[in-house]
Amino acid sequence: MTKLLLIRHAVNDFVKTGKLAGWTPGVHLNEEGQAQAAALGERLADVKLAHIYASPLERTMETAQAVAEHHPQLKVEQYLGIGEVRYGDWEGKRIADLRGRKMWQVVQEYPSRAYFPNGEAMRDVQTRVVNALETIVDKHRGQTVALVFHADLIKMAVAHYLGVHLDNFQRIVISPASISTISLGHSRPFVETVNDTAHVQLMKRQKEQVKHAKN
Repeated sequence: MTKLLLIRHAVNDFVKTGKLAGWTPGVHLNEEGQAQAAALGERLADVKLAHIYASPLERTMETAQAVAEHHPQLKVEQYLGIGEVRYGDWEGKRIADLRGRKMWQVVQEYPSRAYFPNGEAMRDVQTRVVNALETIVDKHRGQTVALVFHADLIKMAVAHYLGVHLDNFQRIVISPASISTISLGHSRPFVETVNDTAHVQLMKRQKEQVKHAKN
């Protein structure tokens, strides 16, 4: 069995702009995100990883590097197959404005028919990410691989391996710096964990303890 650790990147400040980031360059982890990534790295320090892949964006690469710090024999490899959704004309636009478009409701309620003007169709994104994961499985048979990428793509992948239709993929919660684990062999897949954030919760508790100790 090949074990895939599907990891969402940690938090950044771009969400405060109220805009759709997509492939916007220069979106880095903020202070909280750096702490989340560090906790993630510590969580996976003792895991025998064969490889680390990441979407080629700053926020994903920085999260992946925090994992790689505990695995000096590995280098993070950028992989376009798990890159963010191509939002086309929507990229960088204010989400409040996008909510007024007819396609916004299709994206939310019927994503299998949704597409982004001059960008990707949602069903094509799911096919892309599943094909990318299957390629990685073929390349790393019987090994454990970490992949750092984006919430919607992880939701789509988890939905596929659970046998859940794309139209229901938004019911799956994927939090920043979370780990979702899928094992793939020659037959049916096994979804072992979804949205595991134990390391992030531990980090928050430790911060609270330090704060109380100072007061």
